Amino acid sequence: MPALRADLLRVATAGSVDDGKSTLIGRLLYDSKQVLADQLEQVEQASVRRHGAGAVDLSLLTDGLRAEREQGITIDVAYRYFTTGDRSFILADTPGHVQYTRNMVTGASTADLVIVLVDARQGVIEQTRRHTFIASLLGVRHVTFAVNKMDLVDWDEDVFRAIETETTRISTQLGIPDIHVIPISALQGQNVVDRGELPAWYPEDDDHPTLLRHLQTVEVSTDRNLTDLRFPVQWVIRPGAAGDTSGGRWDADDLHDYRGYAGQVAGGVLRPGDEVQVLPSGVRSRVRRIETLDGDLDVATAPQSVTVHLEDDVDVSRGDVIVGADEDAEAITFRELEADVCWMSDRALRPGARYLLKHTTTTTVAKVDAVLDRLDLHTLEREDADGLELNDIGRVRIRLKRPLVADPYLRDRATGAFILIDEGTNDTVAGGMIR
Repeated sequence: MPALRADLLRVATAGSVDDGKSTLIGRLLYDSKQVLADQLEQVEQASVRRHGAGAVDLSLLTDGLRAEREQGITIDVAYRYFTTGDRSFILADTPGHVQYTRNMVTGASTADLVIVLVDARQGVIEQTRRHTFIASLLGVRHVTFAVNKMDLVDWDEDVFRAIETETTRISTQLGIPDIHVIPISALQGQNVVDRGELPAWYPEDDDHPTLLRHLQTVEVSTDRNLTDLRFPVQWVIRPGAAGDTSGGRWDADDLHDYRGYAGQVAGGVLRPGDEVQVLPSGVRSRVRRIETLDGDLDVATAPQSVTVHLEDDVDVSRGDVIVGADEDAEAITFRELEADVCWMSDRALRPGARYLLKHTTTTTVAKVDAVLDRLDLHTLEREDADGLELNDIGRVRIRLKRPLVADPYLRDRATGAFILIDEGTNDTVAGGMIR
């Protein structure tokens, strides 16, 4: 079996305003030698304009919007990419303000790991609980609490242990399976990439890593669902058909015989010879061949993009899903579903509203039958609601025009997520997680 993409780690940062998220990412980039000379020069000039002569403000490496630099806060989600000898990273710096909850959801929705920053002077606060809850809601299995600004409390062990105890309690209550608590000083660079001078209570061993060392070694390759085969068909490839981009490279035999179904494996394992069924039609066949640009594969797993060939000439279209032959089709095919949604539109959601629902490679008309509840972002309790406003998170019941092949979000994030689109404006108004 080919290696999964364990070499890529998607990370999102979260935490309250001024906890140091942007500074932390800037420190990771700077100390791991990922900053180009011209980028550093621009940041140095911006630092002088803001603070006068002195240390470089590394937070400016991620605060790209003019409004963010003027206010010294993060509004949008800023993505940064870097690589070390062991792993490549996509870092999402998400906002800390409550009013930008939708941005935090966007940044963390594809993350393998979320770093929740905690100000050592403030301890665990409301935003810490809120962002930890959102991480659990989004199915993030790995949460690392970076206790920042430890230099401002003289690296007091009692301060750190109190935060460690409380964050562990919250994470256990929310059912997050893998948590770590790491003390750092992003501003001074201690225990981020390099250890620096640390107190004796945080010794140099495998149980007390730097933050970067932890990110390099955390195991995420087993997080994907390798049990339930899910292959949403994105494109049906027929040489000479409408949309063919082969440029006439097919020979005569290809023109008669070639029929491939292109897409990305969303879950499970696919092998030549496997018996499969195509949903929602339920027609059955066997996998004859799994093709890529680099040649045929003996096995394909999530999230590989491949072209699947079946032994029989069956009717398969974009939006259909190839699943295992022994799968209970009725259990994963829905005309109605319940989901948690994060509302992202200035126009409130009301029962009876109609939208387009995009799920994997399927788009269908959806009607919101009911708003079941709304999450109070301050108490993290659910309350009755007759609608959802901008940045609200709530549970809704949705009726679909076309049957949807899907899974609960916590079972498979790829087939359990969807977006709602306003038909009139084509704006994305919500992100949803099927329950």
